[in-house]
Amino acid sequence: MVTAIVLAGCETAPPPQVAAPVKPVGQPMPYKWTVGNAEKGHKAMVSTFSRAGLAPGQFVWAETLPTEGDPKVIVDLLTQTAYAFKGDVLVGAASISSAKTGMVTPLGYWKVLDKKKLGHSRKYDNAPMPFMQRIDEYGIALHGGVNPGYPASHGCVRMPMKFAEKLFGLTKLGTEVVIEG
Repeated sequence: MVTAIVLAGCETAPPPQVAAPVKPVGQPMPYKWTVGNAEKGHKAMVSTFSRAGLAPGQFVWAETLPTEGDPKVIVDLLTQTAYAFKGDVLVGAASISSAKTGMVTPLGYWKVLDKKKLGHSRKYDNAPMPFMQRIDEYGIALHGGVNPGYPASHGCVRMPMKFAEKLFGLTKLGTEVVIEG
């Protein structure tokens, strides 16, 4: 009898009020790690090139480049976009293909450690990596390659070939690469 009374008491209690989740301000997408560079790159692409996005294999590049300022590369894994800056000026943007499921394109601050016009993978059947710019000791690199419009690489950042060539000409050893996503 006591059990019936307890259950009846539970059934008549009003359901708890639950608030709807609040979307974080200033971070419209679920980034695992960002310091705002990806958003800065996107805004610069819209204002500089009047483009809000790029199709697979597409890129934009400025007709003239600033003479001052260090190059910097920003990679946004969520939008699959890379941004090339010279100083504070966006000079190019491209669609990319980063690591597929089960592989990793590492987030964080990196530097260009090695550059080769025609590099080759040390891990994956000596695969060609044109305009290769290695950013870590494990072989992760920025390079020209197949760009299907979604993450499909073993961890490298694949870019349209012509963009990779232009970026290769812009950067130098020690150029900062920031990968957010």
